[in-house]
Amino acid sequence: MEFIAPVDAVFLLAESREQPMHVGALQLFEPPEGAGDDFAAQVHDKLLGSTDVDPRFRKHPATIFGAPQMAWTYAEEVELDYHVRRLALPGPGRMHQLVDLASGLHSSLLDRHRPLWEFHLIEGLADGRFALYSKMHHALIDGVSAQRLLRRTLTSDPASSATLVPWHLPRGRRRAATGAGGAARNLVSAAASGASLLRAARTALLGQQLSLPFAAPRTMFNVPIGGARRSAVRSWSLDRLQQVKKATGSTLNDVVLTMAAGALRRYLIERDALPDKPLIAMVPMSLRGEDDDDTNGVKVGAVLCNLGTDIADPLDRLQVVSASMRDGKDIYRTLSSNQTMALSALMLSPLALNLVPALISWTNPTFNIVISNVPGPREPMYWNGARLDASYPLSIPFDGQAVNITLTSNADNLDFGLVGCRRSVPQLPRLLDHLESSLAELERAAV
Repeated sequence: MEFIAPVDAVFLLAESREQPMHVGALQLFEPPEGAGDDFAAQVHDKLLGSTDVDPRFRKHPATIFGAPQMAWTYAEEVELDYHVRRLALPGPGRMHQLVDLASGLHSSLLDRHRPLWEFHLIEGLADGRFALYSKMHHALIDGVSAQRLLRRTLTSDPASSATLVPWHLPRGRRRAATGAGGAARNLVSAAASGASLLRAARTALLGQQLSLPFAAPRTMFNVPIGGARRSAVRSWSLDRLQQVKKATGSTLNDVVLTMAAGALRRYLIERDALPDKPLIAMVPMSLRGEDDDDTNGVKVGAVLCNLGTDIADPLDRLQVVSASMRDGKDIYRTLSSNQTMALSALMLSPLALNLVPALISWTNPTFNIVISNVPGPREPMYWNGARLDASYPLSIPFDGQAVNITLTSNADNLDFGLVGCRRSVPQLPRLLDHLESSLAELERAAV
């Protein structure tokens, strides 16, 4: 048994039927040439045969001192046939049926009496491909770490038939401190740097005049939500966004954020719901270095970004987004990772009010939407000889934040995964159409 780090415990404390706190992914695979109709069944058998389970994938919450969210315990036996399931789509096996199935799976809570993860192998697509939907609790792992973990199961060798599974992978090169000891050391380090943190906070919140908590306007997204989810997914050529980046001298992430801002502007105008003030996005920023191979727990900072949704011209909007992100990043560059976590908590502390749904109707939102860009593989990848065609991240809407946009790179594409509350965000797939229109508008103006 071990104590849960405070930042990880938040995701357990915040969870409810209306607010599941797991991150997910929907991966699409093309079977290798010559594979039979039973290829997916064979892969499933291989998965069930991978019976070695790492400690992290044995964790579930324990009750200690009468509190159920303070410590982890470890299951002695893990029922793989519960955690690793095989499903099939009904005919005709269309893509929208797969996304609907993933939406339902993403809506259900993980069983806290068992380790907090599930993997679903899904076959029956009319084009012969199969899918893997996975979900892991955010108390175990953050979105960047989840993507890294899934990436480590893949290979660039199309001839490899090795079956690597997330619940048992080769040990990484570096291990970071975890558990109560690591959390305590992080807190001590942050406290020891209190003076520099206060200086950074003063500069960030006053000198740079960054987007402050409660400065975001109220929108149709910032309402209490239900537990049912709707997902929408689509891929865009990375080259299209790179062309805009080169023509404007901005970063790729700035182009992504401006593309999303234009889509949100169009969606809200369509519903006569666009506020006069610009929307504010919370943009997660991983605190893990490229060589940090440890993926336990949560190591994420946050930048608040002015999306410029009050601006009609796409290039003017891009300039506002770029300046906002640049100001935010300049502050974080002067801080250690522990100070960054502390400053992010300071900037976003009013978010705790969103855990009380009754307060959402009369408090201003801390931000309007989370938009997260998670790095992925930049070359074609394979799993059991099957080519990875797409990897759509599916993240967490929560009370006061009814929709989430997350994307990841996959070879020559950017794969977008949108998740929204079914009740609060009507016609979520329309946002995909608006993302395309927004990108096309940027291309016409810049390229």
